[in-house]
Amino acid sequence: MKSIAIPLLASFALLTTASFALAKDPFTLQLWPGDPPGAVEFPESEIINDSGHIEHVHVPTLRVFLPEPDKATGAAVVICPGGAYWLLAVDHEGYEIAKWFNERGVAAAVLKYRHRQHKHPVPLQDAQHALSTVRFNAESWGINPEKIGIMGFSAGGHLASTLATHYNEPQPLPEDPISKTSARPNFQILIYPVISLTSAAAHSGSRANLLPNHEDEELATFLSSELQVTEQTPPAFLVSTDDDPVLSENSVQYYLALRQKKVPAELHVYLRGGHGYGLRSADQPIGSWAQRLEDWMRISGLLTP
Repeated sequence: MKSIAIPLLASFALLTTASFALAKDPFTLQLWPGDPPGAVEFPESEIINDSGHIEHVHVPTLRVFLPEPDKATGAAVVICPGGAYWLLAVDHEGYEIAKWFNERGVAAAVLKYRHRQHKHPVPLQDAQHALSTVRFNAESWGINPEKIGIMGFSAGGHLASTLATHYNEPQPLPEDPISKTSARPNFQILIYPVISLTSAAAHSGSRANLLPNHEDEELATFLSSELQVTEQTPPAFLVSTDDDPVLSENSVQYYLALRQKKVPAELHVYLRGGHGYGLRSADQPIGSWAQRLEDWMRISGLLTP
């Protein structure tokens, strides 16, 4: 395994509005000012493993991809890669997706969130602060603050749906100006997501890696998104397959919960595709999910400036 070395900009305070506005290439921001809240000490250094996935995240970051100004729609998405809360598949569930969004005029920010050694509520706090960060910088990044969504793959889908249902949880730095900015997503995109931590469809690995005590049924219920939907939960787009080891019941149960609360939602369940395909199955029926997403975003008014 090889060590990771990602250049970071130490804090937002060091950057001006103009430097954001003029950025043409993706740039990386340290998510929290100073030491991240809730940090724990552990011996492993952050690495990129042999599969290109990131493990042992100590310092969460946002990798920001802004579209060309003449293409910009004002929409933006925070992307949470998957990895069972054990690692982060940042390439095919992060950077490749961000570039796809940019081609359609949508800004994207790939969240490198803490996981594995950092149990709940740390991943949720990273997701909250990421969404708040994008909204805080909306004007200088050419983003409409009412068109900011959250997207997640696999366990990243669980994190995204957790933010969609728990965005009002207290943030750890209440006086920080970014933390005072709303963390509510305007929409959610969940691709082969883990949703439940309690039903027969629950993904045991994600549950074990996220919960401080894997036998804590009360917390597992609190973090089962299909049980936490309200009328204020944002609209959703969901994709799963029948042959996915993360059972499609996760998406189906969440879709039905959204329907019950009259939250607009669109669900696609494909026969085959397995898990972890990202955008890399264009020659199979499952490869059409991205076009269905683009259609959904268009009819939802997200691709119109």
